[in-house]
Amino acid sequence: MPIRDAVVEALRQVEDPELGMDIVELGLMYDVEVEGPKVKVIYSLTSMGCPVGPFIEEEIERVATEVPGVEQVEAELVWDPPWTPERMSDDAKFILGFG
Repeated sequence: MPIRDAVVEALRQVEDPELGMDIVELGLMYDVEVEGPKVKVIYSLTSMGCPVGPFIEEEIERVATEVPGVEQVEAELVWDPPWTPERMSDDAKFILGFG
C-alpha cells in the first residue's frame, strides 16, 4: 500500500471526541503530502475555538508516525478553505443528521 493511502487509513483512528467520528469521515483531513519519509497532514477543525484542537493534532502525529516508512510528520492546521458540513462523507452526514 502506498504511504499516502496508509496514512489516510491510519487517520481514521483519529476521532473528534465531541462528535465521536474520525477526521476522515468528518472531512477535517484535507490532504496528505508525502516526500520520502516525511509526511504533511493538512487538516482543519470544525471551528476556530474547537477545544479539542491540540488533542487532534497530537493524535494525527501519533498515528501517522506509526505507519511503516514514515519518519517525520507535520500536522498543518488550516482555516482556508473553512470546514463546512458539506465536506463530511455521506455516512457522517446521515449519522449526524445533516441532509
